[in-house]
Amino acid sequence: MELQAFLSRRVVTPEGIRPAAILVEDEKIKSVISPDQLPGQTAGFDFGNAAILPGLVDSHVHINDPGRAEWEGFDTATRAAAAGGFTLLVDMPLNCLPATTAVAALEAKRAAARGRCRVDWAAWGGVVQDNLADLEALAAAGVLGFKCFLIHPGIDGFTMVTEEQLRAALPVLARTGLPLLVHAELPGPIDAATEKLDLADWRRYSTYLLSRPEEAELAAIRMLLSLCRHFDFRLHIVHLSASSALPELRIARSEGLAVTVETCPHYLHLNAESIKDGATVCKCAPPIRSRENCERLWQGLREGVIDMVVSDHSPCPPAMKRIAEGSFRAAWGGIASLSLTLPVMWTECCSRGFTLTDLVRWMAESPARLAGCHTRKGKIAAGYDADFVIFHPEEEFAVTEERLHYRHALSPYLGETLRGVVKATCVRGKPVFVDGSFTGEPVGIELRAEPRPFTR
Repeated sequence: MELQAFLSRRVVTPEGIRPAAILVEDEKIKSVISPDQLPGQTAGFDFGNAAILPGLVDSHVHINDPGRAEWEGFDTATRAAAAGGFTLLVDMPLNCLPATTAVAALEAKRAAARGRCRVDWAAWGGVVQDNLADLEALAAAGVLGFKCFLIHPGIDGFTMVTEEQLRAALPVLARTGLPLLVHAELPGPIDAATEKLDLADWRRYSTYLLSRPEEAELAAIRMLLSLCRHFDFRLHIVHLSASSALPELRIARSEGLAVTVETCPHYLHLNAESIKDGATVCKCAPPIRSRENCERLWQGLREGVIDMVVSDHSPCPPAMKRIAEGSFRAAWGGIASLSLTLPVMWTECCSRGFTLTDLVRWMAESPARLAGCHTRKGKIAAGYDADFVIFHPEEEFAVTEERLHYRHALSPYLGETLRGVVKATCVRGKPVFVDGSFTGEPVGIELRAEPRPFTR
C-alpha cells in the first residue's frame, strides 16, 4: 500500500493537540510529523481545521448476536459505531444466544461476526454460576477479559454469581491476568427497597429510582474491593452511577489496588430531575440519579478516580421499552447510544472546560488499556493502527432518528441539539464512514487477547 498522509491543524496526539501530518502505510501509522516535513509526492488528505482524533474504543457494548440480532446485530451495531467515531467495540457476553460463557459460544459469535463488521471488535467472556471449568479455556481462546453480575441481569441465560461463587473463580481469573468487569449492585438493598414499593405508581421515575438505591452499588463495591485486596486480581467497575462510592474507590486507588472504573454518557448528561414520568426510554440499571450526583461523577472524572466513559449500548426492540404503558417496572433497562456518545460527551465537555485531550483519554486510551489493546489502539502514534476520527468540534446538530444508525431508533437524546459532528471515520487507514454515508465493504476484524500482567 502506498504511503498516505492525513493532515490537520488539530491532531490529538499523546503529546497534545498540534498541527501534524499522520503518515500511514500498510494499515499502520508510520510516523507523525510536522506538515512542513511531508515527503514530496505523498498522497495527502488535508482536513484543515477539523480535528483528527484517534479511533474511539467502546469497551461496553451489547451487540446481542448471535441469537438476538433482532435486538442488535454486528452489521447495525458496527454501522452506528462507525458513525459515532468508534473503531473498536468490545462485546458483552450476555443477551446473545448462547451467552459467551464457553468456547463453543465464542466460536458461534465469531461465525456471526464474520464479514459483517464495519469496525474492529473483540469479546468479553462471562463468569456465571456453572462455568468455572470454562474460564481458562476462554482466556486461551482470546477473550479480552470477563464480566459477571452480582444481581439478576434482567434476562435468563446468564446467571448472577454470589460472593462464594466469585471467591471460587477469582484464583482462576487472577492466573489469566485478564480483568474482571463487574456489574456492582447487590440484591439485598434492592429487594428491600422494591418490597416497600409494591403498590407504588411505577409510571413515576421517582419510584424506579427508589427501587435501585445507591446502597446497592456501594455495598457491592465494598465487597469487591475487599476481594481485590485478598485475591490480587484486575477489578473493573462497570457503569458507575453512585457517586457515594467515589471516596472508597479513591482510597483503593491510593493503596495501589488494580481497580479501574467506568461511567456512561447518560449518567453525565441526564439527571433524575429532568426525566419525565413514563419516559421508559431513560430506564437503565443502575439508574440515572440526581443532578447533584451527576456533578460528583464529573468531579470523579476530573480527579481521575473514574478512568473512562463508555456507552453501555444496550438496545432492545421497541415493544420491550413499554413506551405506551410507561411502566418502569416492566420496561427493559438499557440505553442505546453508540452513534451519539461522542457528541453527548463533547457537549458536556464544552460547558465544563474539558478538552479533546481529556475526551480521548476517557474514550480511547483508557478503554484500550482495559481491553489490553493499548499497544495498537487508542492513540495517534507510530506503530498504532491507523484508526482516526475526523471531528468538527464547533458544529452542532439536532438529534433525529436518521442519525442513530443502530437497529431500533430509540434514544433519550432525540430532539436535543448536540455539539460535535463526526465527518469521517477510518479503520486501519480505510474510510468506513464519510459525510453521513457508509463506504466500501465491511473491513472489521476481531482482536484477540494474550493474557498479560496488569499495568495501569
